Amino acid sequence: MTRCFELALKGAGQVSPNPLVGCVIVKNGKIVAEGYHKKYGEYHAERNAINSAVKKGINLKGAELYVNLEPCAHFGKTPPCSDLIIEHKFSKVVIGVKDPYHEVAGKGISRMKKAGIKVITGVLDEEAEELNKFFFKFVSTGLPYITIKAAQTIDGKIADDKYRSKWISSTESRRTVHKLRSVYDAVLVGANTVKYDNPKLNVRDVKGRNPYRIIIDKDLTLKHGYNVYKYADGKTIIITSLNADISKIKLLQKKNIIVLPCKIRNSKIDLADALKKLAAHNITSIMIEGGAFVYNEFVKARLVDEMLIFIAPDIMGSGIMAFSDKKGFKDFSSVNYYTSGRDILVNLRK
Repeated sequence: MTRCFELALKGAGQVSPNPLVGCVIVKNGKIVAEGYHKKYGEYHAERNAINSAVKKGINLKGAELYVNLEPCAHFGKTPPCSDLIIEHKFSKVVIGVKDPYHEVAGKGISRMKKAGIKVITGVLDEEAEELNKFFFKFVSTGLPYITIKAAQTIDGKIADDKYRSKWISSTESRRTVHKLRSVYDAVLVGANTVKYDNPKLNVRDVKGRNPYRIIIDKDLTLKHGYNVYKYADGKTIIITSLNADISKIKLLQKKNIIVLPCKIRNSKIDLADALKKLAAHNITSIMIEGGAFVYNEFVKARLVDEMLIFIAPDIMGSGIMAFSDKKGFKDFSSVNYYTSGRDILVNLRK
């Protein structure tokens, strides 16, 4: 099962909104084939592993199949994996965790058991669920998994009085952030972060695909000369008001930018409505990268699943605090600490 996890991670950043899945086939006590889900819309892990075995001329009758997530039982972009497993007469299937997606949800397990296959579930199930935390949240709630990422000084500042915030964290921490960007479907910032930092919000210095770039700009006040408006890949999304200027919206759309007008609550973007609209675009995970106003609004709305706070051993004195409201912080019961270059990374989880 641990090997299944290793294989599954090879698909990170490529398979969303599908889950990360790895598969190992064992016969006569030896691993004879492996596979993983490589890209959304392509074959699942089980089929890739089975195809690999077949190409080697291996008869799979009586073999055992290990997979970190329940094999599917429905026709999607590919045929059901459970049917293929039955067809090849496997004797046993070992599963990390059941699939919560309503089209599967135990149906794959039931189908294989009815065919006489011994099915074992719950092997390293907590690790298996952690591996697919984005997918589990998305299919269970219809909302993306939300992580706040912040870099601050030891006295809690994310920027000075002039909103300058670059290079608070170490080189190692910044590299970690780029790796995270390649895994999350999207990164999100507020209009002020674009205005003062002019971030690119892309992946640099590491391998991986660029995420969607989401900017909250309620009144469409930002000029189009900032870096986030220069991409032509159709992966920039502007969250704005339902009352936003139609002419401004059309101009953005001509630049191949996605505009999502959202409801307003208490003179601010209704974040729950925004997340529902983003989920409709199959965005299963979002990393929020600034600024303080956006951080606090998401926390107060209790929409955050995880926080990653990089704390640098510096003192800024006066400046912008990352968090100014205690509401919502009681949601986080799990706390872990790691070193990241000269920084400390604090991980808060629900």
